[in-house]
Amino acid sequence: MSGRRIEILGTGCPKCKSLERSAREAVANLGIEAEITKIDKMNDIVARGVMMTPAIAIDGQVKSSGRVLSSKEIEQLLQ
Repeated sequence: MSGRRIEILGTGCPKCKSLERSAREAVANLGIEAEITKIDKMNDIVARGVMMTPAIAIDGQVKSSGRVLSSKEIEQLLQ
């Protein structure tokens, strides 16, 4: 399987940083390749249909918004 694309959408608040940590932990736990990027410009976040941050998108699809997922929850989304 080729690498997954994970986007963390948020303005850099502590919750956004926590979500990014969880995503990195999930990728490491699964032993998969993934490119993790941060989307922090409000116009880009809204363009993806996200009204509440933090949010996470996997391979272009928003999977969660408005809460910090645990690494275990992100692992389930990646499987």
